[in-house]
Amino acid sequence: MKIVIISDTHERHENLGAIDGDVLIHCGDLFNLRSDDSTQLKRVDDWFGRQEFDVILLTGGNHDLLLERKLLKRSQPFENAVFLKDMVHWHNGVCFYGAPWVPLLTRHAFYADDSELRNRWARIPQETNVLITHIPPYSVMDRSSRGMELGCRHLAEAVQRVKPVVHCFGHVHHSAGVVQGSDTLFVNASSVNSQLEVVHAPVVLEL
Repeated sequence: MKIVIISDTHERHENLGAIDGDVLIHCGDLFNLRSDDSTQLKRVDDWFGRQEFDVILLTGGNHDLLLERKLLKRSQPFENAVFLKDMVHWHNGVCFYGAPWVPLLTRHAFYADDSELRNRWARIPQETNVLITHIPPYSVMDRSSRGMELGCRHLAEAVQRVKPVVHCFGHVHHSAGVVQGSDTLFVNASSVNSQLEVVHAPVVLEL
């Protein structure tokens, strides 16, 4: 199974060019924090529809207030992709699980406080093969350009419990890359740098 992973495209998805595979994963921050043009949702959805994949899975990020508002009206805001909010999606025998929650950023999308984060990550099922979140686990590709570790300790504990084959995320543009842990392949798939320029190609995995 060819999996292609992107994140933090911030309305610059068109700059990625044409991509293809079996499963496309977007780990959130499709939009910008102050985006209020609802047509941006359709533009992203249309772009998803032009990519050659069996299924497209995504979750939200802290900049996706536009998406969070849309979810108040529709649990599935896209025609060409499946939105995962504390949700499993099985594809060809592989269990994908996605959740958008972020700590600390109280005025951003998908904020959860410490207690709620613990509860949300506790829902990750043991059979999860590919975990999709927006934030990284604590101390794994979570260091900002200012040296701050922005990952979530509760998420790190959940990953240790579940031991997914792949954990993909974004959020911290400065730490984009791939690291193999003892049980899990970690992918920070941030597509842009701090200036929101697309500088990283999609991550391609064979699962």
